[in-house]
Amino acid sequence: MKKVFGIGLLLAIISCSGPDRKPKAVARVGESYLYREDLKDLVAKGTSKEDSIAIVHGFINRWAAQKLLMSAAEVNLGDAGKADLDKLVRQYKVDLYTKAYIEEVVRQSVDTAVTESELAEYYNANKENFKTNGTLVRLRYIHLPKDNPRYETIKQKFFDFRKSDKKFWDTYSLQLKDFALNDSVWTDMEQVYAKLPFITPDNRDEYISGGKSIQKQDSLDVYLVKIRSVLDKNQISPYEYIKPTLREVILNKRKLELIKKFEKDITDDAIKDKKYEIYK
Repeated sequence: MKKVFGIGLLLAIISCSGPDRKPKAVARVGESYLYREDLKDLVAKGTSKEDSIAIVHGFINRWAAQKLLMSAAEVNLGDAGKADLDKLVRQYKVDLYTKAYIEEVVRQSVDTAVTESELAEYYNANKENFKTNGTLVRLRYIHLPKDNPRYETIKQKFFDFRKSDKKFWDTYSLQLKDFALNDSVWTDMEQVYAKLPFITPDNRDEYISGGKSIQKQDSLDVYLVKIRSVLDKNQISPYEYIKPTLREVILNKRKLELIKKFEKDITDDAIKDKKYEIYK
């Protein structure tokens, strides 16, 4: 209750006290009033008295500044300038309303299920439009302490990688600092640089080539890397890598087609119902 009383006292001090003051008004600019109810929920529960006062005072000052600037703009802007701005405001309202309505229609109507066959068909028909922006790599790696007692076994299993060793990796992956063993996934070079910091844009050609085996050691750790394959910039992106993008492209295409059809249908219905006509 003390916080509420403190804010109420502040409002009483900074609000108007002259003859034009209206009940429950906390501030006035010209003929515009700011009321206590306009400040409802402005201050979060638990806020200190000092912070509450600062928040309320700041809000009132900003409200007043906006009102004063608006009044000055209405006086000082020319009629032509105000007419142009009013036109923009009206158009902005139209754009906001129609955009919100169309988005809701699309949300309720568009089919968001995209089958694997649709993705593959679209990819095969448009793959030339999906070129790589940079180098892509398929690789596996592990990062482990150099004093790991099973280091030699881990290294042998890593470079002679077999699916039958899954149980081994499930057990020993807990001893690794970091790892990625699925070398069927395409990765861009920025991720490679982040995960394998000894590889940089300046020395990448030394390490990044298909089939290369890498063993990089420092004073504490060892990186073991096997490069499976490399795809250079401006090549056709692999299907698996581009699949999320394909799905978004297909969905966007559906949305645009739905919007176009919706706009045509609503116009045709208006003509049919004699709500829309063009005078010749």
